[in-house]
Amino acid sequence: MASEPHIETVHVHVRGKVQGVGFRMSTVRRAHMIGATGWVQNLEDGTVEALVQGTAEQVDAMLEWLGRGPPGAIVRGLETERQFIDKRYGSFQQL
Repeated sequence: MASEPHIETVHVHVRGKVQGVGFRMSTVRRAHMIGATGWVQNLEDGTVEALVQGTAEQVDAMLEWLGRGPPGAIVRGLETERQFIDKRYGSFQQL
């Protein structure tokens, strides 16, 4: 019986030109490609907030991508905070 892989959860704030450039939709697409779960949403202050959950490799791949974003985005900062939560997300979605 295989044991469940260790799941990491990271809360992310992305600053820069990250709204109005397809950031959320591209983030969902990238998460589906990588196999990460969680969510992404715009905030009123012009930043994007995300919760990324997956294996260490999946989370690292998502953080690397979030640091660049899609074409048209200009990421000026990425703040991450590791979370220790019991909730497991079944997919990645835009809120």
